[in-house]
Amino acid sequence: MKIQLVDLDQRTKDEKKDLKKCFNKILSNKSFVLGNELNLFEKDIQKFTKSKYCLGLNSGTDALMLGLWALGIKKGDEVITTPLSFVATIGAITHLGAIPVFVDVGEDLNINPKLIEKKITKKTKAILPVHWGGRMCKMDEIMSIAKKNKILVIEDAAQAIGGYYKKKHAGTFGEVGAFSAHPLKILNGIGDGGYLITNNKKIYDRIKKYRNHGLVGRDEVEFFGVNSRLDCLQAEILRFRLNKVNDIIKKRTRNISLYQKLIKTNRVNFLEVNDSKTKNTFNLFHAFAEKRDKLIKFLNKMEIDCKVYYPTPLHLHKASIGLGYKKGSLPKAEMLVKKIVSFPFHQYLNKRQIEYVAKKINYFYKN
Repeated sequence: MKIQLVDLDQRTKDEKKDLKKCFNKILSNKSFVLGNELNLFEKDIQKFTKSKYCLGLNSGTDALMLGLWALGIKKGDEVITTPLSFVATIGAITHLGAIPVFVDVGEDLNINPKLIEKKITKKTKAILPVHWGGRMCKMDEIMSIAKKNKILVIEDAAQAIGGYYKKKHAGTFGEVGAFSAHPLKILNGIGDGGYLITNNKKIYDRIKKYRNHGLVGRDEVEFFGVNSRLDCLQAEILRFRLNKVNDIIKKRTRNISLYQKLIKTNRVNFLEVNDSKTKNTFNLFHAFAEKRDKLIKFLNKMEIDCKVYYPTPLHLHKASIGLGYKKGSLPKAEMLVKKIVSFPFHQYLNKRQIEYVAKKINYFYKN
């Protein structure tokens, strides 16, 4: 039985007719850039997240970078963040000339709020928490620290559309929430894409101009900006897929709960699915397994796809050498990445397939 880690093949087959309708609509309207479909998508996201403003952008990376830029983050400023994320998180910081300052994680794989204040200096201008894998950070603690120290918060909610902490949607706690619409996200386009949300009109107005070369109207340039516009085809596809987000999260949550029941060995452990405060999105499924690499090799032989997101924390990459970190700097993150593994759990899997994966995992540790 061949079982894939991600859902792209199944999703394409399932949505083929609907995607053709999206294509035909855009081709018929001949509205490809900054058209009405983009406006409608932004309004749908505002309603979904209960935020005042949304801007469709070229990528989740641009959403982070433009959000930091609009908040006034500049060369030499320090931004506190986590070592467990995709490289885009610190790429957005460093491209502005700012300095990422890493804080170790907790058992939930997210930044540990209890360690943040120790890293705050006179140069600290922002905290950038990441809802890693769609698991919500402890935002009440983070916002309390930010308020006390008069620093800004921008959320990397790239994987957290549909996620809530204390009934507030991801990305609505800080000044800006940045999201990705990459094909591997729950709300995904068919190429690169992203969007950000904010309740601050000044931030919204600045980024709206900046994403379109700094233009005001057609012929007046207020300042030099960039080209970071979500095209109308992606916007239309995302509008269609937004209606499926909650159902996808529900099915993925069900599948993870099923794994927890079926895997009998105590050598594989799971994070809590949800608690009274959180609704997590499970863009990624993180389990912790002993003899992780041997387990992956065994499962791959059984044609069960599984991967590690990611085996190296950000502070230990070659690109981070100049930041002054070394092995042992962030012990919790370094320890956890040695055990992290993602099993297939997407919404198109059925009970029989998950039972098969769990059976093979149990067999591996028993033997």
